[in-house]
Amino acid sequence: MKFISFLSILFLFSSCNYLSFKKEEILVPVPIASIFDDELFVDDIRNLVPKNISKEDSLVIVKNMIHNWGVKKIMLKKSLDNNTSQENAKINNLVENYKQSLLINNYKEQLIKQQLDTLISDEEVEQYYELNKQNFKLNEELLKIKYLHFKKDLINKKEIVSLFKSDEIEDLEALEKHQLTFNSFQLNDSVWVALDNILLKIPFSREILLKKTKFIQKQDSLSLYLVTVKDVLKRNDLAPMSYIESTIKQLILHQRKIELIRKIEQIIVKDAIQNKSFKIY
Repeated sequence: MKFISFLSILFLFSSCNYLSFKKEEILVPVPIASIFDDELFVDDIRNLVPKNISKEDSLVIVKNMIHNWGVKKIMLKKSLDNNTSQENAKINNLVENYKQSLLINNYKEQLIKQQLDTLISDEEVEQYYELNKQNFKLNEELLKIKYLHFKKDLINKKEIVSLFKSDEIEDLEALEKHQLTFNSFQLNDSVWVALDNILLKIPFSREILLKKTKFIQKQDSLSLYLVTVKDVLKRNDLAPMSYIESTIKQLILHQRKIELIRKIEQIIVKDAIQNKSFKIY
């Protein structure tokens, strides 16, 4: 294998990083490395070398690139020489099939973007949910929970506790005004939340949080924790529709994609038969 000499590389970098040269300054492309019938040129690696680095670092990077390029070319040549013609033909078929799949899938994606209806009504989501309930069993515990975590020496601690224990909307709104003083909080107990996510934020056991409770309070050396568990769903319970709505929409869209592609395939085959470009003997 014939690599460019170190002195030649230094020459290319002599006035400045040679990769910053304008293309018009290089009148005749000069290879910086060659192996067998392949040559490596400056333009092949020009944009691969980071800018604003020292000449020494550029040289190291370029030398590594040349080395890796050479290794790749040698290994490719060795593999072609040592594989049987059947093995090479098999690999070529795999490459061709993969190329065809990429082209077809790209074309399908373009058609999907142009023609797929992405609007999904609440009625469609509800209908899909009702028809497929058996497939929506939970594999995690869910809670409707309200909690607060704040420093135990908070000046208005008693007021915060009182507001938290209240079910009045006005008190909840008043509590939200203090949220900048909380370490963490979840005040909307009308939405389902995964228990595992809650356990990362408040120091209660799984067993305690899996029980409905009006009010729990816990204190450590630094913080105070307030918790209300409004509702609980356990593993294998039916997942609430509100919790999996986005998943259902994705499933509906997936079905639409499959149906759209099937229709497109039928149309293009029919057209090809009619114009006699597709003939079955």
